[in-house]
Amino acid sequence: VSTDYTTSDKLYFEPLTVEDVMNVIELEKPLGVIATLGGQTAINLAEPLMEHGVKLIGTDCEAIERAENRDSFEKLLLAENIPQPEGRAVTSVDAGAEAAKEIGYPVLVRPSFVLGGRAMQIVADETSLRYYLENAVRIDEKQPVLVDRYISGRECEVDAVCDGVNVFVPGIMEHVERTGVHSGDSISVYPPYNLSEHVREVILDYTRRLGLAIGIVGLYNIQFIVDRNDDVYIIEVNPRSSRTVPFISKATGRSLADIGTLAMLGVSLPEQGITELCPPDRDRFFIKAPAFSFSKLAGLDAYLSPEMKSTGEAIGIDKTINRALYKALEASGMRVANAGTVFATIADVDKDEALPLIRRFYDLGFNIEATEGTARFLKSHGIRTRVRKKISEGSEEILDSIRQGYVSYVINTRDLNASAGHSDGYEIRRCAVENNVPIFTSLDTVKVLLDVLEEITISISTID
Repeated sequence: VSTDYTTSDKLYFEPLTVEDVMNVIELEKPLGVIATLGGQTAINLAEPLMEHGVKLIGTDCEAIERAENRDSFEKLLLAENIPQPEGRAVTSVDAGAEAAKEIGYPVLVRPSFVLGGRAMQIVADETSLRYYLENAVRIDEKQPVLVDRYISGRECEVDAVCDGVNVFVPGIMEHVERTGVHSGDSISVYPPYNLSEHVREVILDYTRRLGLAIGIVGLYNIQFIVDRNDDVYIIEVNPRSSRTVPFISKATGRSLADIGTLAMLGVSLPEQGITELCPPDRDRFFIKAPAFSFSKLAGLDAYLSPEMKSTGEAIGIDKTINRALYKALEASGMRVANAGTVFATIADVDKDEALPLIRRFYDLGFNIEATEGTARFLKSHGIRTRVRKKISEGSEEILDSIRQGYVSYVINTRDLNASAGHSDGYEIRRCAVENNVPIFTSLDTVKVLLDVLEEITISISTID
């Protein structure tokens, strides 16, 4: 509806500010206003609008506060016995350092009430934390910063509808990339491909209980972490519709916007013919791949992080997950090449995990190139690798090979405490996106790409 004037009865192109919205309300004189369908910016207007005497339809301000206020939400989770990563809200640099020391590094730091993961970062030591708190954000009594334990695990999310008594979850979405990449930048898969039945049941149980405990009436979104022991943690609850509502609605054939709006207007889920918590999964895979505009955004680092960078998305649908992935990647603008050269520069902490992935490229017939440290590691494990000199050593050969179209894929990972400034990695990433060469900064994404390539490519091997 946001830009399609043929869909709604009337469409106003105005900023989402209290003053502009009140002008529309005074002109239209509506019976009420829904604040939960316009993202975080719209829901932030719920309380100011209520103070202006506007009737809110759906989730009320008290419920929004229970979900978004750190202290209120922690008390609610404690009462429901639902786990979340240990964390603190801090109002000074020293308090932040003390909290991180108690929680244990690495930690995820972010301002409270952030939009799109803005200024969110994973830090691995006290020096990096102090630099972040002193330079990246404003921190004081009125603007606390959240310091949470960083749990590396699989990330999942659900969009759901609560009518105040019943809850409906059309399906669970699983992210390809582990925690640390913003959910909007992750490849999202429905139905989930790597979750046990136990984990699914826990996710659905937490979703139902939280919707009722918070007091949601309408749409809401929950993001989860599943660790290596299959323990499920809550990342956050958004008491509003999210960016994944159109995707999960298309994938499941259930219009959440319709169902949620009717629930807000007092039509219960049973009255809408919905009596089950979650319907059976569809027999096809639906995959949402992010689309990026790095080449048009001068200077923006292409390294995926907790801060959202994608500007669009595409969907791939097929009976098999790999074919659906292939369609989604191609539709998102990625050139999926089944031959050529892979250039790799891998952080020490990722080398063991990257080794079998690089070997799979090698077995598919790709040429392998790498910077000196990565090349030495790969050669020591029997992978023939061409060494490229570092940019910091005064060489342009890495950038030249990317510019000349010689490289099919770039794989670049970095340590958590690596500088995000104008390093060799930054120069390589910028050169790749400016020349439309796929760049991977998460090994999880590399793995699913290889799954696709192995399905569409004839592999080769030596005769023993």
